[in-house]
Amino acid sequence: MTIWKYELPLEDIFAIGMPKDAKILCVQTSLATDKPVMYALVDPENEKELREFKIHGTGHPIENASKYQYIGTFQIRCVMLVFHVFEILHSMLEDISDCDNLY
Repeated sequence: MTIWKYELPLEDIFAIGMPKDAKILCVQTSLATDKPVMYALVDPENEKELREFKIHGTGHPIENASKYQYIGTFQIRCVMLVFHVFEILHSMLEDISDCDNLY
């Protein structure tokens, strides 16, 4: 087991390939880049799976909240905004029309 860092895109919905059974530890803002990152405990030997995430800004409505699991909160200093990362529990990939959102 080891800990990997994943840079998060500032997209509403995105997916990340991670080793199966990865345990997400936290979300923070990188001090060096002021960009959001997520840390996960992974077994690099496990095959990869696609995990889907959604970012919500503070004060924005969240429809179907039961479809999401809260992961963490991060702040972007340069624009003074606060965002909240959720993992999508039920596949919504069919709602993503732009494959560039897959990381």
